[in-house]
Amino acid sequence: MSARTRSPLLLAALVAVLAVGLQALLVPLFAAPAANLAPRDLPVAVAGPAPVAGELAGRLAAVRPAAFAVTTVADAAAADRALRDREVYAALVAGEDGISLHTASAAAPAVAALLTEAAGQLSAGRPVPVVDVVPGDPDDPRGAGFAAGFLPLALASMLAGVLLTLLVQGRAGRLVGLVAYGALAGPVGAAVLHGWLGVIDGDRLAEVGAIGLFATAAAATVAGLGALLGRVGLGLGAVLVFLVGNPLSAVGAAPELLPQPWGEIGQWLPVGAGATLLRSAAYFDGAGGGRALAVLTGYAVVGVALVLLHRGGRRPAGAGEATSPGRAG
Repeated sequence: MSARTRSPLLLAALVAVLAVGLQALLVPLFAAPAANLAPRDLPVAVAGPAPVAGELAGRLAAVRPAAFAVTTVADAAAADRALRDREVYAALVAGEDGISLHTASAAAPAVAALLTEAAGQLSAGRPVPVVDVVPGDPDDPRGAGFAAGFLPLALASMLAGVLLTLLVQGRAGRLVGLVAYGALAGPVGAAVLHGWLGVIDGDRLAEVGAIGLFATAAAATVAGLGALLGRVGLGLGAVLVFLVGNPLSAVGAAPELLPQPWGEIGQWLPVGAGATLLRSAAYFDGAGGGRALAVLTGYAVVGVALVLLHRGGRRPAGAGEATSPGRAG
């Protein structure tokens, strides 16, 4: 076998080995968080008179050690305020008729179901009344539509960053593309998720702003890294925005249900921050979205800065530019 014949065969074998290695990394990255969902320092409140609340908090800790970060509040009204401010996911309220569970299923339907089960263990198996203080959209009670509808926004934003890098020359053109994409993605995304599918039901303007900022941040991250590092940067951007950011985002669950520190790391990546901000905008009047807003703004600013500061703003080498016979010389 000649050297010329061996070279393509070796390259093909190398590609196969690299693809299998990537598969071996991606399968556990996507499957492990979903397979190991469990509460880890999940913020909950216990409401009632001090002795009763303290005893109830102790029982909750005994049922699932290290699962909950318990805060005691004075009464049901204080517990409901904490739920609306996204300070806790649920509250056990001790009253004259026993224990009731106040939830905010809009924050994470999976958490509401889990805490309903835990409350049943505290009441010796008797049914516990559940008050959903901040419910999700009635057309999407389990939050599956929200999760499934948000991830295509991430994929489209990643592709926008890639295409702007490969097809648009010049910093000004890429900047215009990023601004136009963010300005269009916000209202269109809100129209689909809110008006058409009905999986979010908040203030339309706030939803438009949240989706538009996320789309700009994700696309600018990919485009900025592409401008700085070429095709390697595009690959790194795809990893941050989608391949790693997606499974660690907790879009369909809650960060505190993922193995740590991955749940926390996911909130510092565009998809996790974007999902948190959109939930806050759609169901909580913006409460609990401050950090996500800052994270996305940071990605957008840094990404745009990389696009503008990269000298020449040319396409990565080999991106399909035509070479004239004169320039070839």
